[in-house]
Amino acid sequence: MAEDLTQQLRKDIEDCECFSLQLDESTDVSDTAQLCVFIRMVFTDMTAKEELLTILPMKEHTRSEDIFRTFKNFVDKTKLPMSKLSSITTDGAPAMVGRCNGFIAKCREDDTFPDFLNYHCIIHQHALCAKMLNMKEVMDVSLKVACSIRARPLQRRLFRAYLEDADCVHTDLLLHTDVRWLSRGNFLERFRVLLPEIKAFLHGTKLAEYARLDDEEWLLDLAFLTDITHMLNELNLELQGKDRTVVDMISSVNAFKRRLHLLCSKLQRKDLANFKNIASELEKQGKDSALLDSARYTEQVNNITSDFEKRFRDFALLDHDIDSLAQNIGAVFHLNPSALEDEMLSLQADIQLKARAHAGQFWNLFRAEKYPNSEEVAVITQPPSQGSLSSHDVSAVWDAHDTGGVGQDSETKTVNWLLQMDDANDGDEIASQPDCSSVVAVSAAPSEAEVFDLTCCV
Repeated sequence: MAEDLTQQLRKDIEDCECFSLQLDESTDVSDTAQLCVFIRMVFTDMTAKEELLTILPMKEHTRSEDIFRTFKNFVDKTKLPMSKLSSITTDGAPAMVGRCNGFIAKCREDDTFPDFLNYHCIIHQHALCAKMLNMKEVMDVSLKVACSIRARPLQRRLFRAYLEDADCVHTDLLLHTDVRWLSRGNFLERFRVLLPEIKAFLHGTKLAEYARLDDEEWLLDLAFLTDITHMLNELNLELQGKDRTVVDMISSVNAFKRRLHLLCSKLQRKDLANFKNIASELEKQGKDSALLDSARYTEQVNNITSDFEKRFRDFALLDHDIDSLAQNIGAVFHLNPSALEDEMLSLQADIQLKARAHAGQFWNLFRAEKYPNSEEVAVITQPPSQGSLSSHDVSAVWDAHDTGGVGQDSETKTVNWLLQMDDANDGDEIASQPDCSSVVAVSAAPSEAEVFDLTCCV
């Protein structure tokens, strides 16, 4: 099975028009640093495929030179056609994106790498922006109260029994970890829903934080934090998943930035239509929204907005490129303007294609012989998704990796789809490969309708 998957991936890389790479360095349960590499390939029929390319163990340091040397050895060993590389996505660690000595800088200095775009993972930047919320005290109190119940088995059993007797929809509290920062959105929502039961259950205890649960100002802060983290979670889910192009993700981020400006404006007017938890808390306290001190919450939203603008300013440069591409598409790709105009007229009048503009297999119906210029433009103008692989995908990789035997020799733990070489003289052993079929993507057409709309508007 591993041999068959290896050959399929080798063939896909040979057949694709271009590909992009996504790198993530993490430490597994055996404290070994692993460099996880994903590849997204775009083919001439406009289908795209995302695959796990390799996991490279890094047994010692994880400096930029170590990461580059490990990856370069893999490229040389597998004869990966780097001429097809279009972009590389990493996190924002200095070892990856350092201006002079980072991994990306070393790739640009190497002659085997073509000119390529590099991106900081969009989802990672989004999570960093979310951390700008300066409401640590609210989280600390909430976590201490939740842990006072969850950390003791007897307390937890009694609390769950109490919730069942009270016919609550939820039968337990959630927990939150800083590793998955945005999980606090779900934690806060559950905590606030169960707050009356929590207060009744803990009544009479000596918990120092208990008094805060009756503090009206603290409760309003909790409501605000619940509302804003819910919005951030929605964006996070929108950015995740396969078959998301960078155009899709930039559009989502830009829309959210505009939404943040709207939220600031509404808070200044004390319009709480988008802050349902704050509105419900004010109602419980018997207060009118006009009495809300909205300035402190407006400041919090402004902090997030400023950080979004700062962290995503590199993507703002792409907005101009995409707009220019839409307006000067023929000149950019050195196409015959008259021929392209004729194709646009035919394309706009093509009833079959217009009916399938939003179908999943749109580009399979696109006849290159009828629209050769449009087909060439469409292939090149599909920037790959940056950071679209969710944490679930990475977790699946580690789960599959760990089933290969955490305590075994590191060679037997390495998952590498391209290690098998045609060279019969290569004496290196092929690492035993655990079943990673759960992370192998299925071919799908990305954002065909948007490219169709783009070309029809030229």
